[in-house]
Amino acid sequence: MGAEARLAELGITVPDVVPPVAAYQPTARTGNLVFTAGQLPARDGEMIAVGKVGEAVTEEQGYECARQCALNALAAIKAEIGSLDDIVRVVKAVVFVASTPDFTGQPKVANGASELLGEVFGEAGKHARSAVGVPVLPLDVPVEVELVVEVRS
Repeated sequence: MGAEARLAELGITVPDVVPPVAAYQPTARTGNLVFTAGQLPARDGEMIAVGKVGEAVTEEQGYECARQCALNALAAIKAEIGSLDDIVRVVKAVVFVASTPDFTGQPKVANGASELLGEVFGEAGKHARSAVGVPVLPLDVPVEVELVVEVRS
């Protein structure tokens, strides 16, 4: 089953590409690799959470933000290549988590992105990952996600 059919089966709709909030493009392709810009947890034109994980944002809310960021990254990739069925594999995810100094659950938050990719792509969704705690992210969002995927020629 392809990624597009799997998303439909899961009841997940790929959103429109979130417009850039600064001077960059949503994706850059070189050869068979597509890199996304950092994607924020926007849904229907609004950020689904703001603030730091461990303070105003719970770990569970951070997980949901990471999931939404990954979905937004898939939207950007789809706009670049036409169909998510043309993704050969997810190579890498980088998940930035704006968190309080004492919060150490960044990997659990990042699982929101990783688990979505696994649900959609199965074995091809297994990827290398970094989960990085940072003091602040753009627009005071708690999570930002970048993806690198390999695509068919």
